[in-house]
Amino acid sequence: MDPQIQLGIAVNDELFSPDPGARRAVLDHMGDVGLDHLTVGDHISFHGGTGFDGFVAATAALASHDSLKVLIGVYLAGLRHPMATARSLATLSQLAPGRLTLGVGVAGEDRSEVSNMGVDPSTRGRRMDETLGLLRRLATGEAVDHDGEFFHLESARILPPVEPRVPIVIGGAGDVAVRRTAAYGDGWLGMWCSARRYGATHQQLLEACEQAGRDAPTFAGLNMWVGLGSDAAAARTRLGERMSALYNLPAEKFQHITAAGRPEDVADFLSGYVEAGARTLTLVPVSDDIHTAIELSGQVRTLLLGS
Repeated sequence: MDPQIQLGIAVNDELFSPDPGARRAVLDHMGDVGLDHLTVGDHISFHGGTGFDGFVAATAALASHDSLKVLIGVYLAGLRHPMATARSLATLSQLAPGRLTLGVGVAGEDRSEVSNMGVDPSTRGRRMDETLGLLRRLATGEAVDHDGEFFHLESARILPPVEPRVPIVIGGAGDVAVRRTAAYGDGWLGMWCSARRYGATHQQLLEACEQAGRDAPTFAGLNMWVGLGSDAAAARTRLGERMSALYNLPAEKFQHITAAGRPEDVADFLSGYVEAGARTLTLVPVSDDIHTAIELSGQVRTLLLGS
């Protein structure tokens, strides 16, 4: 396998423990087993009110561990003003330079989350494009004048400049994700797709960047829910129950785009995505407890790197 493969896990609830020692124990365990990064999510009010702030979660992780990198995957940037997002990026870059990657998404899974933020769901794609363009400009520290469809800025400036620049990667699927990545992103963060579909989108993206005169993306990401345990059937059942409760859909909807079983089973399933071009993989693990999930995820990483 490509030595550039990186594998991490998504952790959210465990970061919000009021016990700093418990939080550090989770992050230290991740580092001990060799995981490369932590991915945190972002929702304002998802399916009736659940959620957590992606920048707050990233800050908790970066301040509690000295070397783990953090991917926000994905931040609902189109629901925030770009000046506020740019300020968060600048502040967090001072705290942990070079350790943050910002993934962005358009918030399509719960439209009430969009409308309750005062955003017309039908405009969220255009709003995201305008936001991404502004984030690029604001990161330079130069004054920005802008009169767009959604935002008007006069001599807007965010200091200090973000150095090194925070990579911005684009979540989503299909032609829109390819176009947006080629125009604004450092790479693509795939989810909810088969290995075949991942490979097709990855190839489209390479061709789109070439046509745009841009270098090939530096980031090729994949987020995937997995069930980890010694009993494959039990792991699959537990994974299906967790996902059904969160997304209000039957477990069968997720079966072909998730993996479950021993680390060997999960690594074998993921190898198809690696062959399709994925290099930064995040497991969203469901297991007996967080430390079991970390231990088994570390074994998945070892198997992928050694195969």
